[in-house]
Formats: sequence, structure tokens, C-alpha cells
Amino acid sequence: MNSKTGIRIALDVMGGDHGPAIILPGAQIALERHPDIKFILFGRDSEVLPILETMPRLKAASTFHHCEVSVRMDEKPSQALRQGRYKSSMWRAIDSVKTHEADVAVSAGNTGALMAMAKFCLRTMANIERPAIACIWPTLRGESIVLDVGATIGADAQQLVDFSVMGAAMARAVLAISRPTIGLLNIGVEEVKGQDEIREAGRLLKESPIDGLNYHGFVEGNDLGRGTVDVVVTEGFTGNVALKTAEGTVKQVASYLRASMTHTLMARLGYLLARGAFKRLREKLDPGKVNGGVFLGLNGIVIKSHGSSDAEGTASAIDIAYAMAKADLIQKIEQDLAEFYSSLSAHLPDSGKTAESA
Repeated sequence: MNSKTGIRIALDVMGGDHGPAIILPGAQIALERHPDIKFILFGRDSEVLPILETMPRLKAASTFHHCEVSVRMDEKPSQALRQGRYKSSMWRAIDSVKTHEADVAVSAGNTGALMAMAKFCLRTMANIERPAIACIWPTLRGESIVLDVGATIGADAQQLVDFSVMGAAMARAVLAISRPTIGLLNIGVEEVKGQDEIREAGRLLKESPIDGLNYHGFVEGNDLGRGTVDVVVTEGFTGNVALKTAEGTVKQVASYLRASMTHTLMARLGYLLARGAFKRLREKLDPGKVNGGVFLGLNGIVIKSHGSSDAEGTASAIDIAYAMAKADLIQKIEQDLAEFYSSLSAHLPDSGKTAESA
């Protein structure tokens, strides 16, 4: 990251359910928050430029590249990779990170296609077999990092340990926690519970010689909202179900509240008296406020924004991208991984993976 030129963010303007009509206003909001952002925009000129012309400040802070091809939200990853490689707005945004034209890429496009292109273009870091998607999860104590929430279905013990190392690095870089606590999501907190892979990952983390890996133990689903640990680690199937369940629960609670507040005249009066409190609650429960999944384990930063996000949600994803680049997240993860595997090979030679063989 070049501090003299600001944070350079590559934006797939064609991504998501609404494309430029939402992505560009979101970028404009993010620019107001972070005036040192330099946007590199990728999209179809006939759709992007008319909107961009109405936003002079954003236009002045942006470089635009025309891309005739855009990846559809329903496109299969393999199909998107074949048809969109080298020329789609999604690919070119990712490639600009590889060529160091940009510090980070953001897309609200097809998740599977984005992960496939990011893995193909950027490749995984040394020692990392599979990447993970990490998200910032609001809790009663503040915020936690949760990964994987959808990149990898199933994970062995070593991959769960890899996720733990990367999640801890992200917590230090973004949440400013010097020794983040790590928990493995399980069906119980007792060491005898759970699948073999989870128990083995727990053993490796417990015996790790790395001071930065502050392993708490197993955590359960209700610990996510409590904020019991700073980093919650699981495989992508379970993590994605947990994420979608939490989002659905938020909408359900919000619907119940709206119905209750309009049910009677007294309820309406009570709402008027407590509007400030309900506004704060709505902001706490708004999934858009924490929009943005971070692809960890690649040689570059890619942020996945929700496809249905509004402009504020898009700005939130760009905020996360800005924080990642500002904190030099990739360098911190590389350092932590190198230290971990160097110490692991020296202290736990039977762990199944060493720095030399990885």
C-alpha cells in the first residue's frame, strides 16, 4: 500500500443485483468517509458513465476501464471462469490487485465465480490449501471475526488451524486486539465432543508454541452473539448456515417489532416516545452495517459484498476493504503463517505438515 497515493480500491461496478445504480452511490458514500481512496472502476461504459457523470467528486477520484463482459449472478463458477477470464469486470478488478495497480478488490457479484476467479488469478498463499471467507460479526461485546462462512465445504484439522492463524491475524490488524482469543465452533464445549477433525484441530491449537494463537477451546452457536471469543473458526458449510440463520433471525425480530409497535394506539405512542432507542436498535441489527466478507488465504485482498446490498451496505464493504489495505493485512498473515509453520515443524514434527513440505 502506497500511503502517498492513498488506498487504491478496484471496484467491480457490474456486480450485485443492481449494478452501477447501487455500487457507484455506495462508492461515493465511502469516499466521503475516506477522502484518500482512489477508485479503479471496471464496468460497461454505457451503464457506468452516465451515472458517474452525475458524481463529480467520485469521478475525480476514479479511473474507469470499460469491460464488455459482466458475470451474471446465476452463472456457474466454471462457466464464469471460461467466459469472463481476462475480460470481465470481475476478473479485471481482481487482476488489478495481482498487478499491484490496486491494493484491494471489491465485488458484489456471484460468490462462487468471485472465489473461482480469485483463486485462479491470485493463487493461495504458501502453506494454505484452501482459502476462507471471513466476516466481521457484531456481538454483545463488540465485534468478532468468523470464518469460514462459505468458501470451503468441509475442512480437515490442518485447514481449521490455518483458518485460526489467518483469523487471528485479521483480528489483530482490523480489530486492534493484540492477543485475540480463538474458538472452534462445535456441538459442545467438552473436548470429547465433535468430529475427529475438530478435536484434532483443537489439540494442535492447544499445543501450538505460537504466543499469538490464544486458543480458548470449543464454542457453541450461542457464543457467536455473546462474543465469547474474538475469532470463531469453522468450515464453510456450517459457517454459511450460521450466517444466513443470523441474518434471517434479525429480519424476523425486526418484523415482530414493527408489528408490535403498530398493533394498538398505546403501542404507537410508546414507539414515538422511544424512537431514539428503536433507531439505535435498528442500526445494531442492520446486516448492511457489517456487510463485506474477506477472502483470506490468497495473495491479495478480495472483498465480497452482499449482492442485494443498498448503497450504505456497499459503502460498508468498501470501508472493510479500506481497513484491510490500511492495515497491510496480507503482510501480517504471511508473517504469522511463516512463524507458525516454522515453530510447528520444530515443536510438532508429527503434525502432518511442515514449512518445508508445504
